[in-house]
Amino acid sequence: MRLFAIGDIQGCATEFDELLRKIAFRPSRDRLWLVGDLVNRGPDSLAVLRRVMRLGSSVTCVLGNHDLHLLATVAGRRELSPADTFHDVLEAPDVDRIVDWLRHRPLLHHDRQAKRVLVHAGIPPPWTVARARAEAREVEAFLRGRQWRSALREMYGGEPSAWSPKLKGADRRRYTINALTRMRYCDRRGRIDLSYSGAPGTQPKGLTPWFDVPGRRSSGSHIVFGHWAALGLLRRADVTCLDTGCVWGNYLTAVRLDRRTRSVRVSG
Repeated sequence: MRLFAIGDIQGCATEFDELLRKIAFRPSRDRLWLVGDLVNRGPDSLAVLRRVMRLGSSVTCVLGNHDLHLLATVAGRRELSPADTFHDVLEAPDVDRIVDWLRHRPLLHHDRQAKRVLVHAGIPPPWTVARARAEAREVEAFLRGRQWRSALREMYGGEPSAWSPKLKGADRRRYTINALTRMRYCDRRGRIDLSYSGAPGTQPKGLTPWFDVPGRRSSGSHIVFGHWAALGLLRRADVTCLDTGCVWGNYLTAVRLDRRTRSVRVSG
């Protein structure tokens, strides 16, 4: 069995299909990790969702912030913006089935044996992997429940930026969503900063990429993530970033996780 991971697809269905062909992906023998953001900004969100759903249990996909935008829009908790391009999903005859599938995706997947984690944006420095998994499960339970539409009511906002085990209710869930699906930089104390998305080295003074904050408590596991097109492909012993900006005319990238090999990419 081969294990591949692919970065943010964001509605780029043609490139996704081409990349699967290029790596000769076979659901019967291979496994695929997707970092989230299946939808939005690109032209074919519906085609991407249907393709991934057809791949069945061969795929593990976590939720990204754009996937949550789609769910919040369906739930009536968010207005469509001019930049949204998932109208095809909203108008699809099988939208209910698609939405049910999407809201049952995890926020974080942990392969304990391999010490490998799949998440859209990252794990905040104060959290161990076990803590991240526990907090993700709380949000997942809300999204999968009957009151999932109400659960998305208070998803948006930049606060709280600092983790505390004393956080409760909507504040705790909002911190979890921001950390796992929106985070790029933190300050030296591990507080999330959502105001800047540029490449490392260009950030305001006092901000550090979340994975380089000293004392990060998840450092014992390899974390596979996306979300950060300005960062691009990054492969280190402790982290792999796979958002190479296909939707912005760059590339869609796959890496094989079970073996150290070169990345495979197709142009956007």
